Amino acid sequence: MASKDLWVKIQDHGTALDEKKTRIRCNYCGKVVSGFSRLKYHLGGIRGNVVPCVQVPNNVMEVFRDELLEKNTGNVSREVGELCSPNLPSRRNSLPRPNSAEPYQPGRTKTSGMGSEKRRKIAAPSENHGSLSVSGAKMTLGSQSAASNQCSSSREFQKLIGRFFYETGIDLDAARCPSFQKMMNAKFGSEHTAYPIPSSEDLRGWILQESVEEMQQYVREIKSSWMKTGCSILLDGWEELTGRKLLNVLVACPKGTIYIRSADITGFDEEGSCMLEFLDDVLKEVDVQNVVQIIANSKSSWMETVGKLVMGKYKTLFWTACASHCLELMLEKMGTMKKVKETMDKAKTITRFVHSHASVLKLLRSHTSIKYLVRQSKFKLAEPFLTLENLVSEQENLQNMFLSSAWKTSRWASSMEGKRVADLVADCSFWTGAELVVKATIPLVRVIDLITKNNNPQLGNIYEIMDQAKETIREELSDKESTYMPFWKAIDDIWNGRLHSPLHAAGYFLNPKLFYVNDFYTDSEITSGLLCCIVRLVEDPGSQDMISLQIEEYRAAKGNFGQGSSDLQSSLESWWFKYGSGYPQLQQLAVRILSQTCTGGTKYNLKRSLAEKLLTTGRNPIEQERLAAMVFVHYNLQLQNFNLGIANDLASEDIDPMDDWLVDRSQPVLTQRDQERDEFTWKELDCGYTINGRVEDSPSQECFILGV
Repeated sequence: MASKDLWVKIQDHGTALDEKKTRIRCNYCGKVVSGFSRLKYHLGGIRGNVVPCVQVPNNVMEVFRDELLEKNTGNVSREVGELCSPNLPSRRNSLPRPNSAEPYQPGRTKTSGMGSEKRRKIAAPSENHGSLSVSGAKMTLGSQSAASNQCSSSREFQKLIGRFFYETGIDLDAARCPSFQKMMNAKFGSEHTAYPIPSSEDLRGWILQESVEEMQQYVREIKSSWMKTGCSILLDGWEELTGRKLLNVLVACPKGTIYIRSADITGFDEEGSCMLEFLDDVLKEVDVQNVVQIIANSKSSWMETVGKLVMGKYKTLFWTACASHCLELMLEKMGTMKKVKETMDKAKTITRFVHSHASVLKLLRSHTSIKYLVRQSKFKLAEPFLTLENLVSEQENLQNMFLSSAWKTSRWASSMEGKRVADLVADCSFWTGAELVVKATIPLVRVIDLITKNNNPQLGNIYEIMDQAKETIREELSDKESTYMPFWKAIDDIWNGRLHSPLHAAGYFLNPKLFYVNDFYTDSEITSGLLCCIVRLVEDPGSQDMISLQIEEYRAAKGNFGQGSSDLQSSLESWWFKYGSGYPQLQQLAVRILSQTCTGGTKYNLKRSLAEKLLTTGRNPIEQERLAAMVFVHYNLQLQNFNLGIANDLASEDIDPMDDWLVDRSQPVLTQRDQERDEFTWKELDCGYTINGRVEDSPSQECFILGV
């Protein structure tokens, strides 16, 4: 799929630094420009009043560049069109106007397999009607051309609607819903418009077929880069509520991540032979020569066994753990510490109370800058610490809230639960403990965000990032060894036992942005990791020897490396292609290592229910094939959006609205009578406020409230 066919929102690529949005910071290089319009030129690489961004991904740059060029071309066309007045004595303008062709009305689609299409024929105009008419900016190339253009626009309109259905994973039968039809007709016209609304049959037929073909082309473009940069196979596994063990297989590289298949691995033996056979097929499809590593996000010992079998059979790749998953395990381990657990339990008491009563939540919003105390994340184990950070940042406001007259006159102020929470918020020892936990854990949460927020390869940075996180924790805890060492131990236990890979050490060494700085250091872990990568990733002994010699040139900053040591603004891949050309063996090794991710598939927030549906047996073979096509398009659209920097804001299916931080499951469910005793309902809270017995609009646009 061509980049120009993709929709990108400029606001996703820059951060406004003021309310009027006159100063925007680029999310890639950090440069500040005057407005989002200039940011488009900055990202599109079009010189003029702004310097082009050197760190923006190529596909994002192409989208904005094409958009700006098309816009400029359109402006020129309009200016030329305005000169072509129908009153001018031009032969072209004096030709008779053609008769209008019959508007294109596509017939009902019939599908077979991946879908076929049946169209209504459009009568061809006579010779006399093949004239060209130009009026202002409008041009008509005869009735046949007009009908053809209308037909093309109609198809594109219907395909855009289809993309919405496939991208969101909404049931295609929703197209039959009367409210959907009314919504579309209200926006785009009646059902007799030249742009007809696609039926559910269209969405299952020709629209799906064309979407599959476009996505297959996009996937082929991604695959074409694997030979140069290598790729990583991501095993995104989970256990369904029914006990089934399922797996999505993704392949990641700098050009983008793609989905290739889903599998039910419930019946696989614990010895790993079935899983090894399954991975044999995956490696054959991807081509083992392209694969640098396989990343698994499972913490089961069974997958560790599989990893050993894979590395034993395939000597040219690595089996590594997902970095974000391991960071979550570090947070989980910290959460079991006695003092941390006590603090988190107290914080949970506050959030449960506030989120369980609409009037208290309303009071929270009038005294703080947040809507909810609980902060959600696609990384479940990070949520408690993000929530605690929320509490600490609003400490003063929360204390003022429970001292306010509005609180003291509320029905909850005299309740046992309300008194307990008010006392807790006033307790200085609670806040001291909360600040300590935040200082010790949030650096790890920030690492998770850093390595998962985009598709930029981070394998060459993870070693340094983890060291920096530990140093930040030590500094935040005032260099007090007895305080920070327990947290360091939790990090080291997971790092040494699960996360660390020779690839991380080699990536650290081959990252020129780290290597050519004063505080770079090497130890036995780094040198042995580099040596291990040379042996496994380079099969030819002669090439291995050449790399050893070229590493000495790199270490001493000789030749091109000397010039490159003072030019560290380029991307790692670009740097090695520019300054490593005289050292082809080392260049190839460095590019293949530094082009890899260090995280698995969790960061993409993919909708797992579609794979669960696909892997359910008992479906008609034709419908199964159609569903497989929809899953292929859906997942790859999601991954394509992520690669373009468009965040997936759809709610994760792993986030539980009955979360332990919102509801105390040990308490009985409130009756309707209990809920009616509250001063506010969800309608007043999130959809408006009451004046003289009626609900008025409020500034809040959300109409959903957790825990109420």
